[in-house]
Amino acid sequence: MQEDFHYYATYCAAYLAGYDHKESLEICYSAQLVDLCSRTFLTRIKGPLSAATTQLQLEMMDARTDPVGLQDITRIWSSFHFLPSDLNAKVKRGTGKEYRSKYRLICGPNGDLLVDTLNLAYGKGLQAAGLAMHILADTWAHRYFAGTPSLVINNTNYYFYEIMPDENGGYKDIPIVFRHNPTAPDDLDGHKYTNSIFQSGESSIMNLGHGRAGHLPDYSFIRYKYLPAWGDYEEIIKDNPDDYYHAFCQMIYALKYLKGDIPLFVKDMYAWDVAKPYETEIRAIIEKRQLNACDDWKKFGETLSGETIEPFELSKYEEEYVSSESNNKNKTYLGKFILAAMAQKSMVTNKIFTSGNILAGYSIDFNKAGFKGIKEYKMLVEYIRKGFGV
Repeated sequence: MQEDFHYYATYCAAYLAGYDHKESLEICYSAQLVDLCSRTFLTRIKGPLSAATTQLQLEMMDARTDPVGLQDITRIWSSFHFLPSDLNAKVKRGTGKEYRSKYRLICGPNGDLLVDTLNLAYGKGLQAAGLAMHILADTWAHRYFAGTPSLVINNTNYYFYEIMPDENGGYKDIPIVFRHNPTAPDDLDGHKYTNSIFQSGESSIMNLGHGRAGHLPDYSFIRYKYLPAWGDYEEIIKDNPDDYYHAFCQMIYALKYLKGDIPLFVKDMYAWDVAKPYETEIRAIIEKRQLNACDDWKKFGETLSGETIEPFELSKYEEEYVSSESNNKNKTYLGKFILAAMAQKSMVTNKIFTSGNILAGYSIDFNKAGFKGIKEYKMLVEYIRKGFGV
């Protein structure tokens, strides 16, 4: 997903869930920050590099693809953008352990890790809520792809079609043309989209996530079908408008849980009733063919609250964090976000590791094993155990 959904649509979901304007802004800022909290950003503010929630293109160019480097990549992308839906998914007989481990990292909605993510965020503040909303939304947009570099999982081939309405009220298949110029905008009228360059190396960075499918998973309006590498040549149909509406209504439900209005977060539950009065308008925004829906979501959100939604500015909270004394940094906006990010990455990595999968590296369970002498994680132990007490 893009800024249009992670920032502006998340604001709308938060406001509909019962948060006020200021709270909704803090939630959606955190949701969008997940796409920008890189090691480059953390270096600039002198924050802990282990809190990185994304990797910039320049960082990816220098990323190591040895086992340790791949584990680092997987920890980031599986924790925040491609949350695995089933770490114990059944794989057909005859496949090796390495393939099974990668297959079990395929992203999808309503997995057990989503419940863990929401439970971890509960009681931890607005920053943790926003971070969880980014992850939840991406489980819908990024389903069928994995947050680890893998040709055998994430690759696609020439069989790729956009499903478009026809003149008879039905649908027709239009071949999609992929190109590799990252500076050229996608051509919606010509059905020409940019994707990553094919690399035959199994663990090439080009085979991370949905790179082989370009930005198609990030556009709310598109419907398409293709053959995933892991799918044994079985066609997958992706209906983004329907998935994005599910994501929006599930965000409202999840935020109501985090607000304390719902006693338990349950998978596959949605706030249909809350969204119903606005369904026509929401679906119109989702289905509008455009590269960026920020203006439409912004207008809708401002109509809801009667307030102005300020544009996202990465530097908004930097000075507060940088100028704070060391013992007060965790009380700042970015300090709270950093703790939430570290806790999420630790939780997901531990769940992957304890499932018998080492693609995200080795892990301990802080709640059971306690502090092991890793200096920068001492504050994380208290955050996980005691809640939002920093």
